[in-house]
Amino acid sequence: MLFLIKAIDHIQLAAPKGSESRARDFFIGILGFTELEKPEALKKRGGVWFSNGEIQIHIGIEEPFFPSKKAHPAFEVKKIEELKRHLKTNYVMFEEDIHLPNAHRIFVFDPFGNRLEFLEWQSKEGPCR
Repeated sequence: MLFLIKAIDHIQLAAPKGSESRARDFFIGILGFTELEKPEALKKRGGVWFSNGEIQIHIGIEEPFFPSKKAHPAFEVKKIEELKRHLKTNYVMFEEDIHLPNAHRIFVFDPFGNRLEFLEWQSKEGPCR
C-alpha cells in the first residue's frame, strides 16, 4: 500500500444560512466545544468551526439545506449518564438506543436536525474494534 489513512481530521456538518449563532449556542454552550478561527479565505463562506480535544467539527453553510437524518458522526464519551443528565438540564432531547452490543448510546439532533451519536463502550472489545 502506498498510503495510510491516519485519522479523521474533521467532521463537516451542514447548516442553513445565518445559523452560526445557534451553532455556537449548541456546540459551545451545550457540548463544551471551543470555537476555532477559520482561515481568512474561508470566512466569507459563512459557517463556524469548533474543537474539543482532538475532535473538530466544521459547520458549513449549505443552501438549500437538508439535515442529515441518518448519516452521522459518532462520539465516544466517558460518563454517558452524566451527559444525559446534562442534556436534560439544558432541554436537549435525546433518544436512547439498545441495539449495539456492549455499548450505551444515545442519538441527539443538533439545532439544524443533523443526527449525532454519543456512545460509551462497556468493554474495549466493542463489536467494531
